Amino acid sequence: MSATETFRIEVNGRPAEARRGETLLDVCRHAGVDVPTLCHLPDLAPSGACRICVVDVRGRGLVPSCSCPVEPGMSVETNSQSATRARKTIVELLLANHPDDCLYCVRHGECELQDLAQRYGVRERRYVTAKNDHHVDISSPSLVRDPAKCILCGKCVRVCEEVMGVAAIDFIRRGSRTLVAPAFNRGLNVSTCINCGQCVMVCPTGALHEKSHLKEVQDALDDPAVTVVVQHAPAVSVSLAEEFGLEPGADVEALMVTALRRLGFARVFDTSFAADLTIMEEASELVSRLKGGGRLPMFTSCSPGWVKFVEQFYPDLMPNLSTCKSPQQMMGAVVKRVWAGREGLDPRRVFSVAIMPCIAKKFEAQRPGMGDAEDVPDVDAVLTTRELARLIRLHGLDLARMTPGAPDLPLGERSTAGKLFGGTGGVMEAALRTAHWLVTGREMYHLTIGAVRGLEGVKEARVKLDDVELGVAVVSGLGRARRLLEEVRAGRDDLHFIEVMTCPGGCVGGGGQPLRADTGAVLSRLEGLYRIDRSEPVRLSHRNRHVQELYDEVLGEPLGARSHELLHTHYHARDGAV
Repeated sequence: MSATETFRIEVNGRPAEARRGETLLDVCRHAGVDVPTLCHLPDLAPSGACRICVVDVRGRGLVPSCSCPVEPGMSVETNSQSATRARKTIVELLLANHPDDCLYCVRHGECELQDLAQRYGVRERRYVTAKNDHHVDISSPSLVRDPAKCILCGKCVRVCEEVMGVAAIDFIRRGSRTLVAPAFNRGLNVSTCINCGQCVMVCPTGALHEKSHLKEVQDALDDPAVTVVVQHAPAVSVSLAEEFGLEPGADVEALMVTALRRLGFARVFDTSFAADLTIMEEASELVSRLKGGGRLPMFTSCSPGWVKFVEQFYPDLMPNLSTCKSPQQMMGAVVKRVWAGREGLDPRRVFSVAIMPCIAKKFEAQRPGMGDAEDVPDVDAVLTTRELARLIRLHGLDLARMTPGAPDLPLGERSTAGKLFGGTGGVMEAALRTAHWLVTGREMYHLTIGAVRGLEGVKEARVKLDDVELGVAVVSGLGRARRLLEEVRAGRDDLHFIEVMTCPGGCVGGGGQPLRADTGAVLSRLEGLYRIDRSEPVRLSHRNRHVQELYDEVLGEPLGARSHELLHTHYHARDGAV
């Protein structure tokens, strides 16, 4: 039988199509049968760590479906009495030493272990043992790690090492004393953690979660002496809908703007404006390097997890990074040092909030150089998409019933190129549109660059700018980026511009996004951004009239002295410490 040939097996008394090389879990899910798991990660080799996915195979008994290859003639019962009893027992054993603070846990209502306890009717404690009591690690600027709630499923370890290529955490100690932690059980702040939050996205319990800034934001909103402004990232408006039961990928920007005003924010700005600003600087920097013999290939610098990754693992390639701040930090600088002055406000009495799909943005806001000479930070607090949803619910607002609103001008106007920043390939596409104009003086005939679109992890293309042919690459997920960086280190010289986004899929798949999203939901968010780009008239960053006005009145020109002061930054080699 060939590897692609299909055959049939029996699942719960019904025929199901199977393919050589698939597992029982794959076949059951294709057949519409839900088999629960706690350790399984799609696209990675099975670990079989949790055993929750056991099914009853005729003639063999209970087997873990995630690691059992399917064979012709199999007959499987997914909910036999023995399988159901085994799953319930596993849940009870996991709960035996798990903390009983569900009402206080950040994952209450979104905890997979809690869901399984409900599903299998765990209503009494059959196994009694000492509760986990481990030190909570709050050392990271972005993450909180609570080992007491860890069930040792290993998903965070595998994502960090196999997908992100960082390996900041692993199993330490042995037997009943086993923990998941950084080396020597030290704090995350002195590990190689890049703050991406992909571990949070796969953690089934509250063992890992973002460090919340909700209290700081709420305190600022309640202070009449403070002017609280907010910016929202491109990916947030096509992701927030899922938190309220709406269709994945639906653009709720207009509803979100009204909700933010109802929450008490004095001004609502669109980070996509600063994405347009980033493109003006970054495309100019690329052209300058091409014409002036600068360091190539140039890497994008919008993703703070990626920037820290380079600083830690590839410090010799730091000169390849664009010196541009991210759109979040550009917006923060413009708000505090331009907008505040125009409004007659003291920047120290302006509290600037950023709503981001990324928990590494919390780390980025605290980086050296992200403020003025008087240590007034560009951005004071960062909320994830999840935290914004909690804030909206806290205030009893129904997002779906909001009256649509528009962001405040001038820092609310954007092109669709700026909006594309929310997905992998978006920075590249936006930058190429403007770079073409800078080099040729003409707009690109076809603005859509299909070669850099989609969720594929690595994409390469050749783009003509008159007589100049650019080699470009787009990468999402740092495990893939590591392979490309090794090629660059080894002397590969056919690439001029490389976009790297830390998280698979880009910001739409960021560590601060709605939990339990599958690839389909992430793709829907990306498609939502593409719909926006197709449907709106201003599709070029250099055609954003308020960006043009900012250069005319304040910045002078891209890469000029004033723009370098406000919009550019520097990097430094790291040994892992924050």
